[in-house]
Formats: sequence, structure tokens, C-alpha cells
Amino acid sequence: MGVGATGGQERDEADERGLATHGPKGIAWPGFRGTLSHPVPEGATTGLAHALLDLLLPRGCFRCGDEGDDPLCRVCLASVPAAPEPAARAGLARIVAGAPYAGEVEAWVQRFKYPSARLDFDPGPKALLGALLARATAELPAPDRVIPIPLHPRRLRARGFNPAGRLARSLARSRGLRFDPVALVRCRDTESQTGLSAAARRRNVAGAFVGTGRVPRGTIWLVDDVVTTGSTLEAAARALRREGGTRVIGVAAAAAT
Repeated sequence: MGVGATGGQERDEADERGLATHGPKGIAWPGFRGTLSHPVPEGATTGLAHALLDLLLPRGCFRCGDEGDDPLCRVCLASVPAAPEPAARAGLARIVAGAPYAGEVEAWVQRFKYPSARLDFDPGPKALLGALLARATAELPAPDRVIPIPLHPRRLRARGFNPAGRLARSLARSRGLRFDPVALVRCRDTESQTGLSAAARRRNVAGAFVGTGRVPRGTIWLVDDVVTTGSTLEAAARALRREGGTRVIGVAAAAAT
């Protein structure tokens, strides 16, 4: 990651934090008021820190240490099982994922989403998940826009970054695609999907997303870190389709099987 790319990440995340503070114009944020005096919690990963790490750390496979330019070498990538394509959901043309959400892939996701103080600047998990996203999308035609599943402002304030947003931005940059972190917002703070049945998951996220008037007509890659039942992707895709998106493809680093 170069310094220019880091600046882009910081601008994108500033846009997201702006939504977390004020919300997009004309969209109600039930029960949300206030401003962000410290939009990124102390110790949260920053683009500048990652840029410095890119300069200091040797390049190579983060899994086996083999020298090279790829974060996951061909041997290691081949050893990670491919995920069967998840069943398509309403509003989605298809869903693709890089690997099953199990074993070491599950550990990578957890390290990426919930970095400890000691691992807060560890670039490995993001690079490894990025390699899985690249594998999942390798045969897909280029989309008109890459859009991440958004967090609700309360959760964005608490976490300081959107994991899906970072993965989506990295994917878009690697493929030279247009990326928009604020075309879609989560207007309702839903409870965690963990432990919910498939039917409860659908009810939980129904109507939770809305477009901000920036959704293009054409194909959209809708990016998340993990797809479980597909309910979140389906609800977000419905919002994108209402805004004019004609073909939405769900893209995830991993899929629960």
C-alpha cells in the first residue's frame, strides 16, 4: 500500500465517519444524535501506520513466509479450500465467496475484525482475506461500482472502521474499480445476527438499508467479510435495486457452509 492509497483510505473512512456523525441529507437516523469528538478510538488502526508497516515489513506470503509479491502464495492459496457458491437470494444475481468460514480462515476473519492491542497494526489478516476476495471475483466481469455492507453509525463509532469497507476498498484498488463507501447506509441499528435462525435473520435486517442517491445503474459488487445465510446481502441488495442498481453480486471473503 503506497502513501497515495493510504490517503484514499483515510478519505473514505472520513466519509464514513461523517455519516456516523450527521447521517446523509434527507435520511432519518432514529434515536441518533451527537457528534464525534474522537471518531477513531485510541489504538484503532490508521492508514498512516499501515503505510509505515508496508515500508518496514518484508513482502511475501503472510501464511508461510515465502518471498514474493503475493500476500498469499499460490501454494498456500491452493491449500485453502474453495467455497461452494452460496445459493442466490432475492435481489442478487449471485453470491461468490473465497473460502469456507472455518478453521484458519475463521481465525483470519476474527483477527481482522477484532484486532487486539498487540495485533492492531498487523496487516496479515486483511491481506489474506483480500487474496480470498481476489480468488472469488477472478472470473467475474468488472462491475460499475464496488460498495461495502455498511455499519450503523453507533457501531461505526464504537469500532472506528468498517471491516467490509476496508476489504471492499482494497479489492477495488487492486482491480482499478470505482469504490463508494457511502452509497449505501444502514439506517437501523440491528441486533447481532449471531445465533439467530434464518427466518429471524431476515426479519432482523429487513428495511435496515437505504441508498443515498449515489447508486449507479449497472452492475454492483456488494462486499462483506462473511456470508452466512445471505440475509444481510439480500436486504442491502434490495435497497440498491430500489436506487437503480440493475445487477447486484454479493462478494465475500468467506462463506459459512
